[in-house]
Amino acid sequence: MKGDLFSSQHMVQPATAPGMTIENSKCVKYAVNGEMFARQGAMVAYRGNLTFERKGQGVGGMLKRAVTGEGLPLMVVRGQGEAWFAHEAQNCFIVDVDPGDEFTVNGRNVLCFDASLSYRIGTVKGAGMTGGGLFNSVFSGQGRLGLVCEGTPLVIPVSPQYPVYVDTDAVVGWTAGLGTSLHRSQSIGSMLRGGSGEAVQLMLQGDGVVVVRPSEVTPEKAQQR
Repeated sequence: MKGDLFSSQHMVQPATAPGMTIENSKCVKYAVNGEMFARQGAMVAYRGNLTFERKGQGVGGMLKRAVTGEGLPLMVVRGQGEAWFAHEAQNCFIVDVDPGDEFTVNGRNVLCFDASLSYRIGTVKGAGMTGGGLFNSVFSGQGRLGLVCEGTPLVIPVSPQYPVYVDTDAVVGWTAGLGTSLHRSQSIGSMLRGGSGEAVQLMLQGDGVVVVRPSEVTPEKAQQR
């Protein structure tokens, strides 16, 4: 067979080491040697001796509930082989978490992660049930975390002098050291008159970065996920 489809640009190569790598902008490859975790339904292909076990409400005693308040279902992948993960052709990114780091992330953006990472379910202070969810996952330890994002994300520095205000439907995650609170950018009178559609944001203060997707989650999409 010939043609651009079969060029080296699209042809996958065997993994050279265990763990997670970017296969292309829409897909993560994971060379499994033991176990790892991924969102259910995200596996698009695999080869080797792998098993996939549904873990809707947690994996063992570590996961006390699904990843977020939105109820992201997980699966554990075990064995030796290679697996490819993707979600709705969204862009894929890898975050390296080092000892002492913490990264808070919205569950809808989690694709897969190393079993060496631990996380807790954290309450997003001030967010309430405004759309971004009351719970996010806080990852820590040492390992790699695969994320997805619709479009190319914005990584915005936050400093004590310059807080950042983010739509609760657009926030992907933020680094340790940032505090959150709810901010209203419209008066009650303006909201009663219809407002701008941007009445409430999540304010982040401190020293770090916040990751923002260049779109909002519509109610229809939120229900589909």
